[in-house]
Amino acid sequence: MSKKVNRRNFIKTSAAVSAAAAVMPTSLFSATAEKRIKMGFMGTGMRGQWVLMLAAKYPEVDIPAICDIDDGMIESALKILKNAGKPEPRVYKNGDEDFLNMVKNEDLDGVYIATPWEWHHPMAIAAMKNGIHVGTEVPAALTVDDCWDLVKVSERTGKHCMIMENVCYRRDVMAVLNMVQQGMFGELLHCQGGYQHDLRHVKFNDGINPYGGGVEFGEKGFSEAKWRTQHSVDRNGDLYPTHGLGPVSPMLGINRGNRMVHLTSTATQSRGLHKYIVDQGGPDHPNADVKFKCGDIVTTVIKCENGQTIMLSHDTNSPRPYSLNFRVQGTKGIWQKDAQSMYIEGISPESHRWESEDSYLEKYDHPLWKKFENEASGSGHGGMDFFILRAFIETLKGADPVIDVYDAVSMSVICPLSEKSIRLGSAAVKTPDFTRGKWKTNQPIFGINETI
Repeated sequence: MSKKVNRRNFIKTSAAVSAAAAVMPTSLFSATAEKRIKMGFMGTGMRGQWVLMLAAKYPEVDIPAICDIDDGMIESALKILKNAGKPEPRVYKNGDEDFLNMVKNEDLDGVYIATPWEWHHPMAIAAMKNGIHVGTEVPAALTVDDCWDLVKVSERTGKHCMIMENVCYRRDVMAVLNMVQQGMFGELLHCQGGYQHDLRHVKFNDGINPYGGGVEFGEKGFSEAKWRTQHSVDRNGDLYPTHGLGPVSPMLGINRGNRMVHLTSTATQSRGLHKYIVDQGGPDHPNADVKFKCGDIVTTVIKCENGQTIMLSHDTNSPRPYSLNFRVQGTKGIWQKDAQSMYIEGISPESHRWESEDSYLEKYDHPLWKKFENEASGSGHGGMDFFILRAFIETLKGADPVIDVYDAVSMSVICPLSEKSIRLGSAAVKTPDFTRGKWKTNQPIFGINETI
């Protein structure tokens, strides 16, 4: 584990972006409201602390143990729990693999994992093998083999591995999902999503503050710059596909009546990170000699079993406004988020002319979002964090996960498959069927009602 354990902390980013809700397939909430659960935390960096604060607000959630190797982050986490009136947890901080002692020694219902990416898989495996459900930040794994490992261990142990992809719960996304479910777009043809976010100030800092102020990374960096930037040095592919793919997957019925069959990826040259170092630190800074492998813009096109296509974009190294590039298009109409526009044939007032998305998003606001709007307010990422954490807590109480291990690996496997496609000259690469055919009969469970 990196000394500065931290997962993406964009709490103050996208505050204006809407949120939405994850739901349970059956109304278990009322029946399990008083059931107490014990949740451990692996990683108490900035992202971990935020979710810890949210979890501590639940009176039925006990937090008996936390794990990290950074004393400063641990101290901050302990203050959060103290301020919330929670008992002081046992702390596991003796080296990179002390999490193994935590899952062996603690009687936990679940663990929340908010560590650098390379630790998500081994921590999830260790937890499930010790009878503990998992909620992991994205991605769940970095290789195809590790994805299969998560599936097999989850199936063998009966323990859930839920990916904490909060963008699935964005308010506008959930409204569009509602429209899809009601047939407003007709038969879907194409969806787009992506991670288009200028992260230069996240990948580099002054070694003291988490955002900007310098061009250090690795051992001299702080927070995400300590570990995340190295992935751009070593890898060329879509390193962060889940924000784009997760939200459109339920619309297309991925793993539930549909599946992804193959993909192709291509990447531009790598220029942005080097330019940032030179611009901010000068051409003589030692990091100006670093060769970055990841292309500045990576485009991935996925073909689905039922005929649809998905386009994902990864764009984090260049100056640009934040965008997840959502587009949903069917035989009756289209939604384009960046244009904040909608067109529905036979309903839009003018043929061949866009209209504002506003009236549609209001009319088709998802019932779950309307039900929990007040509770979600102020929870982070426009309310999305409330819903993903609530969904995980309900899973620990006995509900079926609305984002299960098959969803977790289907989203995450795009990382290594895109790398392989680029390495092979943008060749088509098959996507594994992690469900082993169960996608043909699996029924939709995400966003089908207002229960959670």
